[in-house]
Amino acid sequence: MRVLGINAIFHDPSAALIVDGRVVAAAEEERFSRRKHGKRPVPFSAWELPELSAAWCLREAGLRPGDLDAVAYSFDPALCQDQSALGINDPWDHLRVDYARRAPQFLATALPGLDPDQVRFVPHHVAHAASAGLSVPEDSAVLVLDGRGESASHLAGAYRGGSLETFRCQELPHSLGLLYEDLTRHLGFMHSSDEYKVMALASYGRPKFLDILRELVRADGAGGFTVDRIDWDALAKARSADGEMTEAHADLASSVQVRLEEVLLDLARWTYEASGGLKTLTMAGGTALNCVANARIAAEGPFERVWVQPAAGDAGTALGAALAIGERNIPFGSAALGRGWSDDDLEAELKRAAVPYTRPASIAAEAAAVLARNGIVAWYQGRSEYGPRALGHRSLLAHPGDQDTQTRMNDVKGREQFRPIAPMVRAERFHDIFDGVYPSPYMLFVHKVKPEWRDRIPAVTHVDGTARVQTVHTDTEPLVAAMLAEFEQLTGLPVVVNTSLNTAGRPMVDTPREALELFGSAPVDLLALGPFAVHRSQVYGGPR
Repeated sequence: MRVLGINAIFHDPSAALIVDGRVVAAAEEERFSRRKHGKRPVPFSAWELPELSAAWCLREAGLRPGDLDAVAYSFDPALCQDQSALGINDPWDHLRVDYARRAPQFLATALPGLDPDQVRFVPHHVAHAASAGLSVPEDSAVLVLDGRGESASHLAGAYRGGSLETFRCQELPHSLGLLYEDLTRHLGFMHSSDEYKVMALASYGRPKFLDILRELVRADGAGGFTVDRIDWDALAKARSADGEMTEAHADLASSVQVRLEEVLLDLARWTYEASGGLKTLTMAGGTALNCVANARIAAEGPFERVWVQPAAGDAGTALGAALAIGERNIPFGSAALGRGWSDDDLEAELKRAAVPYTRPASIAAEAAAVLARNGIVAWYQGRSEYGPRALGHRSLLAHPGDQDTQTRMNDVKGREQFRPIAPMVRAERFHDIFDGVYPSPYMLFVHKVKPEWRDRIPAVTHVDGTARVQTVHTDTEPLVAAMLAEFEQLTGLPVVVNTSLNTAGRPMVDTPREALELFGSAPVDLLALGPFAVHRSQVYGGPR
């Protein structure tokens, strides 16, 4: 069966293709269009489709639109209720529903040869749930939390034998995702985009407003929750995008973060009981990208295993919608589902750019040597990642032992200085350095850095003593593991800084040309482009 999944309705448009029980390709539209998040999350944009990523998915499989058995669209307009009755105050929201109803015709226009009757609507939260629950081999409880779907913001249920049983959905306007979005906007950041900045900021504050928030945001004891109106200005004055960040802002972020964690724990415990004690919890939805909350659920919740979809946000609903159509488990093996180039293609791009390059015996050893000298490496290898995390395919790497590395990397990327940077570590060395969820190949949990290591790897130790770790496994990521092993031999440190290969406000680098453009515009010492090495000193001169 050949099923193309499409996410287009809110934000992060994406496409995913499943052929005969295998995920062939999955990618966000932003990697093609170079528009961060693909489009803005407003009703007027709901007609925009991931045309470029969908066309690429088909080309990757050698298929034409007419070859598809189904197209799964991750929103069902038939489930939408009167928006004003749901407390949605956007007078143009009806456009979103109308555009969704017309999606089959839009898709047939975007993909010539597609029969619009092949398009099937999949409820938004069912698509989220399937992206997680059908990506693990075992039966699992499932928890979906985001801003909103058709008329709800949450789903609790369980997958048994590939079928979803829904226990509870929380109707709008109550939404933990929209609560966090409102806070993001109040703090001067872009909602549906910068929520991770708020999570980082929370570590710098104290939960001074927690008692107030416990009154306004609470689980109902029956698998749902209530979010009452919050007077944000009464807690901390609104901040403009370029305004001063104050202690009160950090305290507010801390308070909301802690209250979110508490409510999520209540929901997880209720879902565990409702599932009859299933051992695995799978999670999706934008709120499931809150790695601090995920770690707390894993540590304090009743489940033996917590698995979070790497593309937990709306981009992942393209995969989930396609999985839901097939109603079968396809274990998630790797997030490297996007575009890749052959060595010949990469070398041709280097020749076109007319830059000096070499092909060392080991690109892993070459990169490790630059890192050991405290250089910055742009690491471009294999297929790009599906989801928001750089996992060793489109990464910026640096030395974790220099306390100035965080400042340098945030300067390179044009980011706020309170933003932490994350470590990658070989799986066999994880327990020597960190405590927390293991394995953690997708950077979706925070971990405690053991006290004896905090001064040795200060660049990746956040202000609260934690780090968002990626465990690197030799069987799935042999090249990254080799680089880490080489770096440890040279420095005695088994950890390397890993952040996404992009600069602020831009999508992650996807093509070799984009990698070269970033290398030319940012103070990067080495571009490791597949097996090829481009040294800044050889291109522009300099000491490195």
